[in-house]
Amino acid sequence: MNVQNLNSVDPFAEEELLGGTQDVGSGADYIHIRIQQRNGRKTLTTVQGLAKQYDLKKILKAFKKEFACNGTIHNDEKLGEVIQLQGDQRSKILDFLVENDVDKLTIKMHGF
Repeated sequence: MNVQNLNSVDPFAEEELLGGTQDVGSGADYIHIRIQQRNGRKTLTTVQGLAKQYDLKKILKAFKKEFACNGTIHNDEKLGEVIQLQGDQRSKILDFLVENDVDKLTIKMHGF
């Protein structure tokens, strides 16, 4: 009986197979639009994962003017810079980003 598929090979031994130290499966190449419940009927919309080439302050200013809501840029240790907007602005943000030449396949919308 010859069993060749039971060789002792460690698939995690070589990082070069996965492209080095790249975050595998982290979703770092997606823009995530989420909604969070604050208290009562109040909600908060967060946008994370925008590329470094974009100026978040200008994007936030455009969001605030377009959607008539307040917002801020929050620095998170794990997630980096996250845009926070008052209210449920998910569909408006999605439409805004698609109109401004962001590929719709790179945007993920989360929430209830």
